[in-house]
Amino acid sequence: MNDQAAVAVQAGELDVVTLGEALSLFIARQTGPFEQVTQFDRAPAGAELNVAVGLSRLAHRVGYVSRLGDDSLGRHLLAFMDAQGIDRRCIDVDASQRTGLMFKTLQKDGQDPRTEYHRRGTAASHMRPDARVSDYCASARWLHLTGISPALSDSVRELVFELAMQARAAGRRVSFDPNLRPALWLDQATMVSSLNDLARHADLVLPGISEGRLLTGRDTPEGIADFYRERGASQVVVKLGPDGAYYAGPDGSGTVRPPRVETVVDTVGAGDGFAVGVISALLEGLDLCEAAMRGNAIGARVVQFPGDNDGLPTRSELGLNSLR
Repeated sequence: MNDQAAVAVQAGELDVVTLGEALSLFIARQTGPFEQVTQFDRAPAGAELNVAVGLSRLAHRVGYVSRLGDDSLGRHLLAFMDAQGIDRRCIDVDASQRTGLMFKTLQKDGQDPRTEYHRRGTAASHMRPDARVSDYCASARWLHLTGISPALSDSVRELVFELAMQARAAGRRVSFDPNLRPALWLDQATMVSSLNDLARHADLVLPGISEGRLLTGRDTPEGIADFYRERGASQVVVKLGPDGAYYAGPDGSGTVRPPRVETVVDTVGAGDGFAVGVISALLEGLDLCEAAMRGNAIGARVVQFPGDNDGLPTRSELGLNSLR
């Protein structure tokens, strides 16, 4: 982030605010099951944090709402956010709770890595509705949410819905990525009903094709997009993995193909990179087709790196001119 953007963030002028749980990620250095791995590399993780990182690297002014434990993992994450130029005035540090963590296997065959989460009862799960958070989110023109946060606890779910409704009522943009984590929910029916209810308060919905099928009961990208547009979303982009993305909005619909990727290193975080591309493009006034194309480009770049956010590009790395 350049000096001008940093000053703007300090002044409270934010483009996007997102909310979620930042995690400390331990990536195996050796292949095989976790119980056989003896060496790991540490990296920051969390879907919403990935989006914040990506938008900041593209010179957008980003704020992040979360709660961390007063421990070494939390301090490492805070230092990382500072280095990325993310505004963290609305991150609370709780001395009585711990920071969440996760493990990820090393895959050398292009397959999806296995993950193991340790996040039940962590500091982030104790977030709740707060006037300070509402005011902070109101300072930005865009609110980005995922389906992970409302699964953390009843109080976080209440907070997420409150922020979404406030933003939509005030005419600010709300994007929603379902980002399904079935293990965090009581059951599938609760997950489906809760996330479809939350999607009603978003004007941009970003489901993956398999997520969309589960949530909507419809088989095709067109059907999934229609489901959410019938319920209030003005724009929907369905992620199709290696087949690209299908987009639908008031100005038309279509499918865009992704760049070719020779070697897939790690697929985790690709959907977050896709969200970065779509949101950043729309913030810059591009149309939905162009936004889906940028989403494809960033998602394809992310899968070529081992960490969840290592591959998120700067504007120059993406071949874009500076915003300012």
